[in-house]
Order: sequence, then structure tokens, then C-alpha cells
Amino acid sequence: MAARPWRLAGYGAGAALVVTGLSGLAADARHTHPFGWALWFGGLIAAHDGIVAPLVVTAGVLAGRVREPYRFWLRAALAVGGVLALVALPMALGIGRRADNPSLLPLNYGRDLLLVLGVVASAAAVAALRDGRRGNRGGRSPRPGADRGGGRPPRGR
Repeated sequence: MAARPWRLAGYGAGAALVVTGLSGLAADARHTHPFGWALWFGGLIAAHDGIVAPLVVTAGVLAGRVREPYRFWLRAALAVGGVLALVALPMALGIGRRADNPSLLPLNYGRDLLLVLGVVASAAAVAALRDGRRGNRGGRSPRPGADRGGGRPPRGR
């Protein structure tokens, strides 16, 4: 239970940062537009709960039906691809592009995102096929204690 004080300290530090941010938002309301911020934050929560979380759960369930070692590499590719898509999607959709300033978002970000996702999928497929031929369990070493009759390794030092 040695991690408990550190965890509580982390919670306290996080709460202090949230309070500091919200107080700054309220104190400079004329410049920060709290209603617009709250609307944006609420939309972010709704998008997460309505789009991102169901997609992640569905992908996890479907990936769970794939056998090892392919499952390991599929999950890795889905995780990396999901993060890349979340970062690049606003640019790929052209959010922030303005007709009067062609230097804002000048590239074809949708095509570039698809190319990078293709590279991620290809790398995962090659690794999965390599491990499938070798009989590996997704690049992971066997579970500790598996050669000693199974079970978990002893805890502590």
C-alpha cells in the first residue's frame, strides 16, 4: 500500500490545477468566454461518450475474437491508429481552414492520415505474420512462472 500516499498526492495536485484553471477562467470571464468554453467542453464529453468510447469497446470486442499472435498486433495497430486519427482528424476535416489565408492547413491531411494508417496497418500485419510463423505469442515472452508449474510469481521483494 505504499502507492496510496503518492496517489492521494497526485489527486490533490490535479484538483489544485483544475481549481486554478477554473478560477482563472472565471476571473477573466470577459476574455475567456466561460459559456463558450463550457459548450466546447460539454461537446467534447458528448463526443467521447457518444462516439469514441463505443468505437473503442466495439474494436476491443472484435479484436478479442482474433487468435494470438494476431490479436496482440491488431490491438497495437488499433491503439496507434486511434491516437493518430484523433490527433489528425481536425486537420483532415479542414477545421480552421480559411479561404482568405491559404497557408492555413495547406496540405491534403486526409490523404496523409490514410497513408500513415496504411503504414501502421502494414507494419502490424508483417509483425503478426512473422510471429504467426514462429509460433510466438505476439512478441511477448511467456508468463513468469509458466515453466515452474504456472501461477503468479511471488509479490514483494
